[in-house]
Parts: sequence; C-alpha cells; structure tokens
Amino acid sequence: MSDTDGSLIRRAASAACLCFTLASPAFAQYSHPPGFAAAPASPDIFTRTAFHLSAAKLSIDDERFDWDTHFGGDLDLIDYVAGRLTLLVDYEAVLGTEFRGMDPNQGNYTLEPSLSLRANGTEIALVFHHVSRHLGDRPKTFAIDWNVLGARAMRRVFVRGATADIAVGGGWFVQHSRVDYTWTGHADLLIRRPVNGRVGAFARATGETIAANPDLFNRARLNGGKLEAGVRLNGAGGGVDLFGGYERRIDADPIDNQSRNWAFVGFRFVSR
Repeated sequence: MSDTDGSLIRRAASAACLCFTLASPAFAQYSHPPGFAAAPASPDIFTRTAFHLSAAKLSIDDERFDWDTHFGGDLDLIDYVAGRLTLLVDYEAVLGTEFRGMDPNQGNYTLEPSLSLRANGTEIALVFHHVSRHLGDRPKTFAIDWNVLGARAMRRVFVRGATADIAVGGGWFVQHSRVDYTWTGHADLLIRRPVNGRVGAFARATGETIAANPDLFNRARLNGGKLEAGVRLNGAGGGVDLFGGYERRIDADPIDNQSRNWAFVGFRFVSR
C-alpha cells in the first residue's frame, strides 16, 4: 500500500468516525453508494448488477421500531470506460408491534441515478437522490419527500489482502415536502477481507450531517451515523451477510421529527 492510499484511508475513516461521534439524531436519509466497478475493456451495457434483501432486529424500547427491512439493488446501465451510468433503488419497510406482532408502519422509497467519470483511480459522480416516505395502515394526506442534487467521490484501495471502499459526497435539497433539510454531506467506509473462498469478514462506518432551516422545526443541524460488522458466507450464485451494529437515525418516524438510537442484528441476502 502506498503512503497516498494509506493517508486516504486514514482521512476517510476519520471523517466517518467524526460524523458518527457528533451524531445526536442519526443515519437514515443517506443510502449506501453503488458498488465499486473497475472500468471494462470497452463500452458495454449492464456490466454490473447487485441486489440485496435484508432484515434487522432492532433493540429499542419503542413499539414503532421492531424490524428494519430493505429490498433493492444497484446496476450499471451503461459503462463507457471513462465512467458509468448507474441506477440505485431501495425499498425500506419498518415494522413495529403497535397493532399486531408484525406491523409494517412505514415504507420508504429511494431512487438514485448517477453519472460518473473515472480519473486516476477515483470516480467522481453527479448524483440525483430521491426519497419518498409513507405510512402503513395509518392516515396521511400530505407528501413527505425530497430531492438532492449533489456529487460523490469514490475510491477503492487494497490493504494487505483487504479492500477499502471509500465514498464521500454531499448536495443540496432542491425540492422537499414537510422536511426542513437544506444541504447534506456524508462519508462511507466499507472494509472487506476474505478468510477463504467461502467466508469473508467486513466492517462499515457511515456518517451524515444535514443542515436544517431553523424557522420550520427550530433545529439547525442533524447528525447521524451507523456502525456495522459481520461475516459474509459465499455460495455459487450469491451470499448472505450476518451482521450486527449500532445506529443513530435522523427522523426515524416520518411525522415526529425525533431521532432514535438502537443496536441491531440481522441478515442480508446478496447477489454475486
């Protein structure tokens, strides 16, 4: 590993840890960036696909939050060697215990196209990030959503048999309904190390800060983060992550504008 790469990892890790340390509400608005992809030999379509299905049991004394589930993926629609056009989609269902044992009380949709350029091992992307939040089995006649226009820088470095995927970015909320967000910045660090052909270990740190308009809900800055670690078991056509961690989530409920903190354990099915 070069001194430059080592310095880059240290700076990215410090940024992610700083965002998490400063957090008082928490991670929720920002989704993980698309997976890393090396440039192909020539332009092509659908050069990479990655899909996931996950569920995590939450440890918190609040009957609205019992399970957090996700289904989605990201795919490179076109890779033109100098960069790529990527589409990321995700559906999150949060389950509580208010009305029944498994009560899906909210559903959150994320849609994110991005267009990138590669330069000296770093990928710079123009990102359009859309989130729409909905309630399950509960009345809501108004919209809760937002659009962010921003940029993201991504890089993969190799460290003694492990890979470190680093992403930092931010943007402005160019449209929003019922939220007080104005701009956001985020950092994401994912480290993976194979143990053998079937088993690997991973750790991830994510942090986000959101500036808010104090005239709406009397708050100016929202900070959050998530730490996760686990193992991946690989099969011929896919794999499963077994993980645990801790999360602080910004505006965990769409209505009450309050943060929630919880530990979690879960599983995630992934494509190869």
